[in-house]
Amino acid sequence: MKGFKNFVMQGNVIDLAVGVVIGSAFTALIGAFVANLIQPVINVFGGTNVNGLSFKIISANEATRVDIGAVLSAVIAFLITAAVVYFVFVLPISSARRLDRKRRGLPEEEETAVSEDIVLLTEIRDALTAQRGGPVQPGGTTPQV
Repeated sequence: MKGFKNFVMQGNVIDLAVGVVIGSAFTALIGAFVANLIQPVINVFGGTNVNGLSFKIISANEATRVDIGAVLSAVIAFLITAAVVYFVFVLPISSARRLDRKRRGLPEEEETAVSEDIVLLTEIRDALTAQRGGPVQPGGTTPQV
C-alpha cells in the first residue's frame, strides 16, 4: 500500500489527472463550438438540401446516410484542438524551458552521447585510413572519394 500511495502522490500522476479533466472539458467545448457554429456554416454548402452536405446511398434506408459535413466538422475540431494545444501549452512550455536552460547557463539542446561502439569504430576507421596514407580530417572524419 505504501508504494501505491507514493505513486499516487507523485506530481506526475496528479498533473496527468488534472490534464485529463481539463482535456475532457476542452473537448466538450470544442465539440459544442463545431456543432453549433461550424457545422451550420458547412451545411450552407449543401444548398437547399435539408440534410446539408449529407446524402443517402439508398434513399429509403437512413443507415446508408453519408454525412460529409460531419466529417469536415470533425477535421476542423481536430485542427482547432491541435492549434490550441500547441499555442496554449506546447509553445509556452517550450519557451519557458528554453529560457530556464539559458538562465542556468546550460546549452540549448543536450548533446547526445555517442556510444562506445561508435567511438571505437571511428578510431579503427581513422587508424586504417592513416595506415593507407589517407588524410584524417579534424573531428575524425575522412574525406569522401
